Amino acid sequence: MLERINEAYTQIARAQKTLGRTVNIMEVCGTHTVTIFRAGLRSALPEGLKLLSGPGCPVCITDQGYIDAILAFADRTDIIIATYGDMIRVPGRNGSLEQKTNRGNIKIILSAEDVLKLAKQNPDKKILFVAVGFETTAPATAVLANEALQQGIKNIAIFSNHKLVVPAMASLLTTKNHRIDAFICPGHVSVIIGCDAYLPIVEQFHKPCVVAGFEPMQIIDAISEICRQLAEDEPQLGSVYQAAVKPGGNETAKKIINDTFDISDGYWRGLGEIKKSTLKLKEKFSSLDAEKQLGVKFIPEEDLTGCCCGEVLCGLMDPPDCGLFATSCTPDSPVGPCMVSSEGACAAWFKYTRKKRQK
Repeated sequence: MLERINEAYTQIARAQKTLGRTVNIMEVCGTHTVTIFRAGLRSALPEGLKLLSGPGCPVCITDQGYIDAILAFADRTDIIIATYGDMIRVPGRNGSLEQKTNRGNIKIILSAEDVLKLAKQNPDKKILFVAVGFETTAPATAVLANEALQQGIKNIAIFSNHKLVVPAMASLLTTKNHRIDAFICPGHVSVIIGCDAYLPIVEQFHKPCVVAGFEPMQIIDAISEICRQLAEDEPQLGSVYQAAVKPGGNETAKKIINDTFDISDGYWRGLGEIKKSTLKLKEKFSSLDAEKQLGVKFIPEEDLTGCCCGEVLCGLMDPPDCGLFATSCTPDSPVGPCMVSSEGACAAWFKYTRKKRQK
C-alpha cells in the first residue's frame, strides 16, 4: 500500500511539472466524493492536486422544474406519488415532497418493483413514479415498464428523468471556464455502460478517463494513472476496476434500456439543456408515460434562492465558497439538493470538514 501511495505522489508531481500548475481531476460520482472525504484523501494528497466534485449525484442534478412538476400532484387524492427516499427532501419552488407527506399519498419505495405492488394494492389510484437516476437505475425502471405492460397494469405513470453520464461530461468540457484535466469515471454507472463508453471524451477532448471502484486505494490508483498520462501527455482510457467493469458493460442491461427508452434532450441543474442526455419512454409505453397520461408539465426553472449547487456540480466552486453554506443551508435545513443528498458535495463538505465560507 505504501508503495502505491508513493507512486501516486510521484506521478502527481510529474503531472504538475508538465502542466506547470495544479492538476485538476474531477470525480464524477457522488459515492467517490463521499469515499474521498471519509478516507481523508483530500488532506492526504499533495497541494499540487485539486479534486473537483462533478455532476454524478442524481438527486443533485435534477432540475428544479422536475421537482415542481411532481409537487403539482401532491394535493391530488386520486394519485399516489412513489419516490426513492433521497428525493423526498429536495426543495422545489414551493417546498418539498417531505412537507406534503401529511396527506398520506406520498410513498417512499426501495425499488421500482415496489411501484407494481402499490399499483396492485391501489387499483383506484394512479401511481406517479419519480423515475430518476443514471444508467444504474434505468434498467430497473425499464423492467417495471415492461412488466406493467405485459400484466396489463394501467394505473402506473412513469415520469422518467433518467440521465446519461457521458453527455454531461462532454458538456462540462465545452464550458469555456472549465478547469478539468481528467476524470475519475463512476464505478456503478460503468458496470452498466462499460469503459468504452468514455472513449469519445478521450478522443474528442483529449482528457484521461479512468474508471475506479470505491475503495480508497482504488481511487489513489486512478489518480496515479491519470497523472502518469498527464505527465506523458498521453490521454487514454483506463480502469482500475476490472473486477466489476467490462469494456462493453452489461449487454443485457443496455439492451433493455435501449428497448424501453428513447434518448432525448434534457435539463440538468447547473448545466442547463444537454442534447441527447435524458431517457424518455418509447411510444409503445405511452400508456405508462406520466407526461402523456397525466399531462405533467416539466418547465425548466431558474433557481432564485442564491444556491450555488450548479457551480459546485460543474466543478467551478467548492461548497464553502457559497454564501449559504453552513449558514442558511445545512443538512437540517437544505436550500439546495447538494446539501440534501448523502452523496452531495455540499453534504460531504459539511459532514467531514465543517468549513465555512472564508470571509
